[in-house]
Amino acid sequence: MPDYIQLLESKLSPNEKQALNAMTDVARARKITVFLTGGAVRDIVSGASVRDLDITVQGNPLKFRKDLERAGFSITGEQEPSQTLYLRFGKQARMEISAARTETFPKPAHPEYAPAGILDDLRRRDFTANAMALSLNEGSWGLLLDPLNGSADISSRHLRLVSNYGFLEDPIRLVRAVRLMSRTGWDMEERTKARYDNAKAEGVIGAITAVQRGYELEEIGYEEEPVQVLKALESEGWMEHLSPAWNSRSADVQGLERLHERFVQLLMAGLHPDPSAAQFRLLTAKLSPAQFASLKKMFVRSDLIAEVNALDADAKHVLQKMTAKDAAKPSQLWKLLHSMKPEAVLWLFFTNKTAAVQNKFENFFTKWPEARQKIPNAILQDMRIVPEVEGYEELLDKLTFAFMDGELPTEETIRKFAEPYSPPAPPPLVIVRRSRTVKRVTEPKGSKTKARKAAKNALAEQGADLSLAASGDVTASAPEIAEETTIAPKPVAGKSSAGKAAAAKPAAKTAAPPAKAVAESAPVKKAEKPAKISRHGKAPAAQPVKGKAEKAKSGAAGKVSHPSGGKATAKPSGKGGSKPAPKLKGKAQKAAIVAKAHGKASAGTAHRPIAKASLKPKAAVKPTVKKAGASAMKKSAESVSRPTKPSKPAVKSKPKKKSGK
Repeated sequence: MPDYIQLLESKLSPNEKQALNAMTDVARARKITVFLTGGAVRDIVSGASVRDLDITVQGNPLKFRKDLERAGFSITGEQEPSQTLYLRFGKQARMEISAARTETFPKPAHPEYAPAGILDDLRRRDFTANAMALSLNEGSWGLLLDPLNGSADISSRHLRLVSNYGFLEDPIRLVRAVRLMSRTGWDMEERTKARYDNAKAEGVIGAITAVQRGYELEEIGYEEEPVQVLKALESEGWMEHLSPAWNSRSADVQGLERLHERFVQLLMAGLHPDPSAAQFRLLTAKLSPAQFASLKKMFVRSDLIAEVNALDADAKHVLQKMTAKDAAKPSQLWKLLHSMKPEAVLWLFFTNKTAAVQNKFENFFTKWPEARQKIPNAILQDMRIVPEVEGYEELLDKLTFAFMDGELPTEETIRKFAEPYSPPAPPPLVIVRRSRTVKRVTEPKGSKTKARKAAKNALAEQGADLSLAASGDVTASAPEIAEETTIAPKPVAGKSSAGKAAAAKPAAKTAAPPAKAVAESAPVKKAEKPAKISRHGKAPAAQPVKGKAEKAKSGAAGKVSHPSGGKATAKPSGKGGSKPAPKLKGKAQKAAIVAKAHGKASAGTAHRPIAKASLKPKAAVKPTVKKAGASAMKKSAESVSRPTKPSKPAVKSKPKKKSGK
C-alpha cells in the first residue's frame, strides 16, 4: 500500500504536494472520506507523469467551498448538477473535486446523479483504467481500490469500457478514448473497439453538450503533444463536432517545436513552467480573432484563458526587470529569473528576439551554471568547512554568485570570503609520556617459595651429609645408594692400583649403629620400600622409582640389594642393635667424603647395610637407575681417585606421609 503513495509523491511537484495535503486537511476537518481517483491514479500505476489531481469525497464539496478558499484554493469553475468544483492551488497545481455518485442516462449525454459510496462511483466511470482510487484517509492511507481490475488493463495497455453501453449512454467517451490512445499509445480492447465502431456509425456524437465540448477542447491545450492529439481527433471526425474552426492546420507547428526546446532549457536551469498557456497560443495562432474569442468562451474553466491573456503583460514585466540597474550583475539576473513567474520567463525567452536579451539567456543556460563547478572543495576542507557545518549550503550559493561576478580571482580572496564559515580548530592532542616499565616474567603463585624451600632443604641435607662423612659415621640404605649412583664417572688412567682396589672392595658386613644415634645425626626423610631378595638370596636389578617414594613397611627385614648382584644381608646383634661401621682411612675416606658432597655414593660407603629399625629412610628423588654389575663396580672404583664436577642438588619432592607398622 505505501508503494503507491511513494510513487505519487515522487511524481508530484512541490506545489502539487501542498495542494494534496491542503485538500486532505479540509476533508478530515469536515470528517468526510477522501480519495484520489481518475487520471492521477492511472498515471501512477502506469508510470506516466501526473497532469492533474482528481479528488472524490463522500459528501457535497459545494457546501465547503469557503473552507477550500481559506486553505489557499482558488475556484476556477463549478458544475452544480454533478457537485463538481474546479480548483487551482498556487501557480501550477490543477485539481478537480467531486462528490461520489451514481449516474443513470434516460437519454444520451444527459445523466441523472445520486449520492453513492466510493465503489459505486468507480463502477459508473468510463474505462477500467480510470476506475481506480487511492485512499487518503487515516487507517487506510495508500490503499488501492480496483474493483474492475483496471491495473491489468493498464499492464496490457488496453482501454476497456466499464459498461457495455458506455459509448451510447455518454457519447463524449468516444472523444476521450481517442485522446487517451493518442497520448498513451494504447489501443482498445476487442469488444470495446466493436462498441466504438457501432456508436460511431449510429452518430450518437451529436448528443454531446456544450459543457462537454468546452471541457474536451481545454484538455487538448494541456496535452504534452497537442498537435498529435488534434490530428487524431481530426482523423476520426470528432473536431467537426467539438470546434469546426480549430484543427491541426490552425497551429504553428514550428513554433511549438521551438517552444518545446525553450521549455526543456528552462527545466535544466531549474525553472518549471507550465507550458499550457503558451501552447494554446501557438495551437490557435492561425485562427482569426473572432474564432479565437469564440473558442475561449466555450471553456468550462477560466484559469487557462486568464493565463493566455496575461502572457504578453507578464513577459513585458520580466523584460523591464532584466534591463534594470539592479540586474546588471550576473548573480542579480540569476536571482531575478528564478523569482519571476516561470510561464512569463518562458514566453519572453520564446518571443523576444533582441540580441542583448538572448545573450543574457544564453549565459543563464550555459556560462553561469559553470560557476558552481568552480567551488574549491579542497580549500573548504582545508578550512574545516564540510557539509555538516552550519550554513554550508548558504556558503555554496554565495560562492557560486561570487564566481559568477568574478569576485574571487585568487586563493587568498576565497579563504577570506569563506573565513566566517570556518569552525575553530580543534584543540591539540595532549600526549602523556609514561616511563617505560620493564616487563617481568611472572611465575605461578607459590612457585618461588617452593623452589627456595627445596633448595634450602637440599643445602641442609648436603651439609649434614658432609658432617657425617667427615666424622666417619656415614650410613645409607641400599635403595637410596642405588639411586644416588646412577651415573658412574669415567675411569681415569694413571691412578694407583691401591686406590682401584680400595674402591672396588665391597664394604664389610657390620652391624648398624644404634637407631637413636642415627636418627639424631641424619635428616629425617620418608622411608622407601627396600628391594626384595629372592629365596636364593639374589636381589633383582634396581628399578627406577615411579611417582612418590614408597614408604618402608614397619618391622621389615633389613635386606638390601648389592649392586653386583650378590647377597648383602645386615646381621643384627643379639640385643637388637648393630655393630658400629668401620672407619675408612686414607684415600678411601677422602673419596667417600667428596662423593657424598656431590650427591654420589662412593665405593667405600655405597654398600653399608643398616639395621631395619635404625634410621628413618629419606625421600627419594627420581633418578635413572642402571643395573649394578661387575663393569659398573669397576668404573665406580676407578672414579674414586678423580671425582666429577659437583652438580646441582636435585630438588626432592615431598611424598605423602605414611606411618609404618
